[in-house]
Amino acid sequence: MDIKDLLIKEAMIMDLQATEKKGAIDEMVQKMYDAGRITDIATYKEGILAREAQTSTGLGDGIAMPHAKNSAVKEATVLFAKSNKGVDYESLDGQPTYLFFMIAAPEGANDTHLQALAALSRLLVNPDFVAQLKQAATPDQVQQLFDSAEKAKEEEEKQEAAEEEVKDFNRKYIVAVTACPTGIAHTYMAEDALKKKAKELGVDIKVETNGSEGIKHRLTAEDIERAAGVIVAADKKVEMNRFDGKKLINRPVSDGIRKPEELIEMALSGKAPVYHGDGSSDSAEETSDNGTVGQRIYKDLMNGVSHMLPFVIGGGIMIALSFMIDQFMGVPNSELANLGNYNQAASMFNQIGGAAFGFMLPVLAGFIASSISDRPGLIAGFAAGALANTGGAGFLGALIGGFLAGYVIVLLRKVFSGLPKSLDGIKSILFYPFFGLMITGFLMLLINIPMKAINDGLNGFLTGLGGSNAILLGALLGGMMAIDLGGPINKAAYVFGTATLATTVATGGSIVMAAVMAGGMVPPLAIFVATRLFKNKFEKSQVDAGLTNIVMGLSFVTEGAIPFAAADPIRVIPSFVVGSAVAGGLVGAFSIKLLAPHGGIFVALLVSNPIMYLAFIIIGAIISGVIYGLLKKPVEQ
Repeated sequence: MDIKDLLIKEAMIMDLQATEKKGAIDEMVQKMYDAGRITDIATYKEGILAREAQTSTGLGDGIAMPHAKNSAVKEATVLFAKSNKGVDYESLDGQPTYLFFMIAAPEGANDTHLQALAALSRLLVNPDFVAQLKQAATPDQVQQLFDSAEKAKEEEEKQEAAEEEVKDFNRKYIVAVTACPTGIAHTYMAEDALKKKAKELGVDIKVETNGSEGIKHRLTAEDIERAAGVIVAADKKVEMNRFDGKKLINRPVSDGIRKPEELIEMALSGKAPVYHGDGSSDSAEETSDNGTVGQRIYKDLMNGVSHMLPFVIGGGIMIALSFMIDQFMGVPNSELANLGNYNQAASMFNQIGGAAFGFMLPVLAGFIASSISDRPGLIAGFAAGALANTGGAGFLGALIGGFLAGYVIVLLRKVFSGLPKSLDGIKSILFYPFFGLMITGFLMLLINIPMKAINDGLNGFLTGLGGSNAILLGALLGGMMAIDLGGPINKAAYVFGTATLATTVATGGSIVMAAVMAGGMVPPLAIFVATRLFKNKFEKSQVDAGLTNIVMGLSFVTEGAIPFAAADPIRVIPSFVVGSAVAGGLVGAFSIKLLAPHGGIFVALLVSNPIMYLAFIIIGAIISGVIYGLLKKPVEQ
């Protein structure tokens, strides 16, 4: 299969109208559907947005490659779109995007499809080719440019293959691994960028790709031994222990595309940290070069939270339903203490939800630990979370236990690094689990004592919230939900809210969770209000986007407001914070409780006073929308 078979004229947009990310995605997905290449817009778009949530596919230099591989795709396709005005696509370099290649791959994509997609990705590393595409005016010209570029690339690869047959052991030599979550585009773009820059610098390089085609150009023990340094440009786990003792740089795959010279020079400088494996065959431990300390802590925390949330959401809603069933079927006043367990039907829901809730803290701690120290950290982390649960240390204790378990394993790796190589295999299956569990377990028994006191005091404070305390806390958490719209501050408030559910379900729900969700619903709804009341200050595409934001707001998807905040943060963010804080403060003032950790309007029946709750959210949205509309400058005609 050639690239021209994927890049069909019917799936091209030569003048993309959208000026922001969401609108551009909607426009391209609709075109893909109109061309008959996908069967379901919602399913395919969900895959696109899931990939964007990991990291923007706006690669910089005016190029974006959104992609998804799922059941909605009928036939492998690459949609080409060109924007003459430029799109704010949240690209990695912060600049507008002009060329888009939206890739659709069917779930059972064969090697032929994947090879063609990989070839497409490699062509886009050539700046001359990209410049020509920006000048193309018709679909025919686009196809002709790709035909010519593909032929030139084939000749270049033949020449490279001939050169590789003759090894010059006097030249500088490094090895690299590239990988992205879907393995369709970024993997191969990073490979080509590294190879091209290495050739310019007079450096020999071998690049292993971990893509949808599988592992290609696998690095041998001889390759690794010979290399002066190793580059891992990956957004997913790759086999790491083979690099034990080598100078290694571990970066996101986007750095392989955008910063190949920096990575190559660092690999050759001898200043990269030495990688130490754990003796297993598939560890992907991070090195100290992978972001700042704060970024690594946040990544580790989010790994735990993301795995915990399904247990919280599923279990929390099941328990909430058990209360609703009992309320509907009736419970005598003398048995109110057994609400949720009185009637058999309610008891079944409560039992299932309670089982899921029981895993919440072990999963949180276990996956924080595994993010730090990979699989050896799981057992110590799960045990730390379970001990925090039974010892009364609660959410905060499990959070501390997760980090403790992860770094205990890191310490053990250093302690056992001097053991003979013949014992490498036994480290992961015996030494790390046993000593990690023992050390973490005894430390948690000590930590549980002060953490239980703190947790009990905090729970007592939250349970007894009322008056000014509840107003201030509700306003604070509501405002936090609007500051970075899904970022670390937003997530901190949300995690704090979900942590209060387990201890407040028996008393009708959490005021804190209610304030958090109210604050998070305000920003998208505020966009809707602003685009309706101040239409003359927005472009048509923004007014249209305002309509979609009402759905996102009602569904508690705060991120729907991100494009507007990214375009004008100085005016937008303060507007959102004011309205969200007001909504959260009102929820706290009237002690409104919520039994569910998510769902927006769809879980209104799980709110202690749904009518008043929705009224406060609307008030907050109107306040934010009006402030934003007044502050915003009119669109230049």
